[in-house]
Amino acid sequence: MHLKTALRGATALSVCIAAGAATAQDTTLTIATVNNGDMIRMQALADDFTSRHPGIALDWVVLEENVLRQRVTTDIATQGGQYDVMTIGTYEVPIWAAQGWLEPLSDLPAEYDVDDLTPSIRTALTYEDTLYAAPFYGESAMVMYRTDLAQEAGVEIPAEPTWQDIMAAAEAMTDRENEVYGICLRGKPGWGENMAFLTAMANSYGARWFDMDWQPQFDSSEWQAAVSDYITMMTEYGPPGASANGFNENLALFQQGKCGMWIDATVAASFVTNPDDSAVADSVGYAMFPSKDGVDNRGNWLWAWSLAIPESSDAKDAAKQFVAWATGRDYTQLVADRDGWRAAPPGTRTSLYQNADYQAAAPFAEMTLKAMEAATPDTPSAQETPYTGGQVVAIPEFQGIGTAVGQVFSAALAGQMDADQALQNAQQLTQREMQRAGYIQ
Repeated sequence: MHLKTALRGATALSVCIAAGAATAQDTTLTIATVNNGDMIRMQALADDFTSRHPGIALDWVVLEENVLRQRVTTDIATQGGQYDVMTIGTYEVPIWAAQGWLEPLSDLPAEYDVDDLTPSIRTALTYEDTLYAAPFYGESAMVMYRTDLAQEAGVEIPAEPTWQDIMAAAEAMTDRENEVYGICLRGKPGWGENMAFLTAMANSYGARWFDMDWQPQFDSSEWQAAVSDYITMMTEYGPPGASANGFNENLALFQQGKCGMWIDATVAASFVTNPDDSAVADSVGYAMFPSKDGVDNRGNWLWAWSLAIPESSDAKDAAKQFVAWATGRDYTQLVADRDGWRAAPPGTRTSLYQNADYQAAAPFAEMTLKAMEAATPDTPSAQETPYTGGQVVAIPEFQGIGTAVGQVFSAALAGQMDADQALQNAQQLTQREMQRAGYIQ
């Protein structure tokens, strides 16, 4: 039995969506995706695809972010063939393409209009001049804040704030008696969870993961300042249990009115301003990712959740039809028709930001685009680095190292150790793993 067939029946999270009863001639695509709001919307709209392609059925595997990354990485590295379409990020695409693990997307139909893809995102998903993934949505990071709370607290958050501005505002807006916390930040461990935020924050403090000889830099004054400020903000002005909070948990807290500020992915803006889900939809302001006094680097990250086809898939043609549907212009219009232009997947197409309807419906559009254009993944730190990647280090070993370091910093946030001990542990484990990988002696 093919591994894919065996595992489909075993996963409790699979939901089969088909236009009609499947026949022996039908193709079934197994799609692994993350449980973010935009992907859940894609699943809900999939009847549009299956009605257009009656010979293709869809089998969904929807997973929490850390679990998704673990499973798709294991499957593609072992050529397991469990999935036909994978949701992956800008970190994985060039690394996996270099390994020959991904199917090229050089033959998408002309109406797909590859040239309309946002240049920075298209470049990030390209390896040796070939596109290997299609972006579902693109993002950077920014500050989202409660304008009503800021006004009540008598604080002003500038369009380009410093971390000093943020800490002062967090203190002023905290009201623990009424369960309102000045700031919400990622604490859940994972290379793409707390370390995505902490790496970007450290970059803005002038820190770097490695020097030019690949020596870890967690013993630097820049990392010390960044981690100390992070723990101070979260323990004094953040919500309880913050070490378990990732993107989705903080999104829920902000929507419930429990966060004065939330610094995270720009894609969240459409959800915090949706009056059907957010109690504070009419009171949200935006600002650039903070900078540190004296450091010429705002730490903006650049990311895209994208759809890619593993080389091990036995349904590549059908998978390409799905990828073209889910990331094409018609899908954007489909979302707009059902949920309004505010909900359109952001950051991937130049034409979206030239659309007057989108600009009118999405007050966050200008700041989102500004944040993405400010991202400099090729030069992530104010100091020279031997690697690229804004909120990641673009080497294969980063998944393991980043997750291990994330567990250390999450433990520090939970009060199991102080910042100094956490940094010392991060330095030691990173040095050990880099020695094992052969980067250093």
